[in-house]
Amino acid sequence: MTAPRTLYDKIWDDHVVHQADDGTCLLYIDRHLVHEVTSPQAFEGLRMTGRRVRAPDKTIAVPDHNVPTTLDRANAATMTEDSRIQVAALDKNARDFGINYYPVSDIRQGIVHIVGPEQGWTLPGMTVVCGDSHTATHGAFGALAHGIGTSEVEHVLATQTLIQRKGRNMKVEITGSLRPGVTAKDITLSVIGETGTAGGTGHVIEYCGQAIRELSMEGRMTVCNMAIEGGARAGLIAPDEKTYAYCIGRPHAPKGATWEAALAYWKTLFTDEGAHFDKVVTIRGEDIAPVVTWGTSPEDVLPITGMVPAPETFTGGKVEAAQRSLDYMGLTAGQKLTDIAIDTVFIGSCTNGRIEDLRAAAAILKGHKIKVKRAMVVPGSGLVRAQAEEEGLAQIFLDAG
Repeated sequence: MTAPRTLYDKIWDDHVVHQADDGTCLLYIDRHLVHEVTSPQAFEGLRMTGRRVRAPDKTIAVPDHNVPTTLDRANAATMTEDSRIQVAALDKNARDFGINYYPVSDIRQGIVHIVGPEQGWTLPGMTVVCGDSHTATHGAFGALAHGIGTSEVEHVLATQTLIQRKGRNMKVEITGSLRPGVTAKDITLSVIGETGTAGGTGHVIEYCGQAIRELSMEGRMTVCNMAIEGGARAGLIAPDEKTYAYCIGRPHAPKGATWEAALAYWKTLFTDEGAHFDKVVTIRGEDIAPVVTWGTSPEDVLPITGMVPAPETFTGGKVEAAQRSLDYMGLTAGQKLTDIAIDTVFIGSCTNGRIEDLRAAAAILKGHKIKVKRAMVVPGSGLVRAQAEEEGLAQIFLDAG
């Protein structure tokens, strides 16, 4: 009888092409996401060795790191010199190697970790890699997703495989329900505050529990996105009816009989009863409050009702680190977090640039004017922007100043 397996175990086992005697594995990669910053050298490496992209149909390129957010952003004149060079290189590489591409002028373009799910490239049970640390975002779909380096980008382009050693299993369970006003970002920051930025080192985290199940897909993406800030290689959540409802009908999701076959497989993607976890962290959902980070590390987490801590309350080398954080941030020990003046507000990013995030911000801003010096809203993709405009959210932001 097969021993109980975790979700991570199952996805890993399904993708092992070869395992060496020392445990090193050659892993098949289902989706390779590419952007303009970590790919130029990789494509050049292919040219120098006369290789082609092994699976262009499974390779998706999006310029997203160094592109302007202005209305005329497709105009190269609005970019810095470095950005122009990188975007032009990706344009050429996408054409030369015949991979899927969403150029700056395409309304579907956006942050690669938002575009992938929007377009149905990200699906349960897949292995997904990208030359970007926040690739863990795609784990919200029950996919094994993580960042890779440029040399690995070249290896995946050439072989559609990756040399890896299996990590350890870690479970983070959020029991019960969240209180009103508490969000997915509060969950993931609270977990990091509990475990530290090295708490997940060497592990792949599976997030579970009632509070996780009650999150939308957008919320789950936020949680998995920041697994890397907790030191983990990846974070993932078992797929369920919310996952299937999000995926169905997406441009690159399976259709017809293929959908039914995929669905049957996806429903096997859960952690078996009795499966072993090397590390377990449990947090009560009702104990999670709206939080902020006061220092220079994601683990510097406190409830918004808290006070800036004194360095001497820390232990070991963290005393000096806490003092450096206070000096850098210009804060004083004992200062109430609610008394700290806010200069600039940014709403966006691969963590919180989805339509649900914009709706939440607009609900607070509606009928009010901003009190901060500067506020910026950057939708995570052209489609998110279009939907925000259609729903009237963009006008709320403009009216608020």
